[in-house]
Amino acid sequence: MLAAVRPALSDSDIRTVDDIADRMDFAPRHRWLLRQWLQALGAHGSVEGDVDSGYRFVRAVRSPIRPDLVQVCADLGYSRPLATFLQASDDHLTELATDTMRLQELLFPDGDMTTAEAAYRDNLSSRYLNLAAGRAVADLVDGLRGDRSPVRVLELGAGIGGTTDDVTAALSGLPVEYHFTDVSTFFLEAAKARFADYPWMRYGLVDMNADLAKQPRYDIVIAANVLHNAFDIGVTLRQLHDLLNPGGAVVIIETCHAHCEQLTSVHFLMSPGQDQPHAGLTDVRAGTDRIFLTEREWREQLVAAGLHPELVLPEGDHPVALLDQRVFIGVRGRGE
Repeated sequence: MLAAVRPALSDSDIRTVDDIADRMDFAPRHRWLLRQWLQALGAHGSVEGDVDSGYRFVRAVRSPIRPDLVQVCADLGYSRPLATFLQASDDHLTELATDTMRLQELLFPDGDMTTAEAAYRDNLSSRYLNLAAGRAVADLVDGLRGDRSPVRVLELGAGIGGTTDDVTAALSGLPVEYHFTDVSTFFLEAAKARFADYPWMRYGLVDMNADLAKQPRYDIVIAANVLHNAFDIGVTLRQLHDLLNPGGAVVIIETCHAHCEQLTSVHFLMSPGQDQPHAGLTDVRAGTDRIFLTEREWREQLVAAGLHPELVLPEGDHPVALLDQRVFIGVRGRGE
C-alpha cells in the first residue's frame, strides 16, 4: 500500500484524500479503498492524519522479518495459487487502482477457476468453514425432514460452489430440493457440470438486493461470503427471515475483519461497475467504507431480524478463529 501511495504523499504538508487520489490517478469507483489504505497505514504508523483533514508521510514501513508471502501463506494453510494471486495483486496495485487492470484478470485468468478455488475452497480456513456449514445444514435437514419432505434449500451467491461441495456431500441420502443461485450465468453453467450427479439440484439467477421478496418459501438458506454485498444487511436478514418457513434457518459464512491483503486484492471486486453509482450502504456500515460486520454486529443483526444465533463457529479459542471468519446459524422460531 505504502509503495503505491508514497509518491502522492508529502513529508511535510497534509494532503487531502482527494488530492492524493488525483495525484495517483486513482479511479473514482475505487477511492473508497484508498481511504481504507490510508487508515490502515495510519494504524501502522506510516502516515499521520485522518480521512477528514488529510495525511502526510511519517516513515517507511519496516521490512518484515519474513518477506516471502508464499511461505507465510503456506504456514497459514493457504495454497501457492492463492499466494501467487495475492502477490500479483500487490505487484499490480497501481494498475488495479487506476483501472488499467481488472482484478478478474488475476483471479480468473483466461476463465480458469483454480485461483478462485484456492481462495474459497482449498485452504485451511475455508475447509473448516465449509465442512462446518455442510454438517450444520445436514443436521438442520435431519431435524426438519419429519415435518416436510423434501426440505427446500436455497443457496445465495453460490459462486464457484466452494461451500456447495461440502454441503452436497453432507446431504447424501437426505430428502432435499437444492436451489443453487448466483447473480451470474458464468457460475451457473460451471455448477451444472460440477454437480451433475445430484438430481435434486436446481439452478437460477437471484440478486439478493432485488429478488428476495419474489422468492418462494424455503426451509434453509445458505449464504457463504455473500451477505456483505447487501446494501443493508439488516433489511436482507429480515427478508430472509420472512422467506423461511417456521423452524427454518440461515447458515452464513462471513469474514469479520478486513486484513490488508484483502484490501489490496479481492476488495476491488466490491467497487461499483464502471459508470455505475456507488450504492450507498444504509446499515451499520454507512459512512465507514467498511465491507464486513464484526462478529458482535452479526449476532446483533440476526437477533434484530428475528433469527436466533443458535451457533457461531469457530469458538474464540480455536486456532482458525484468528483468521476472523465465522459460520453463523440463525434459526426462525417454530411458533412464528
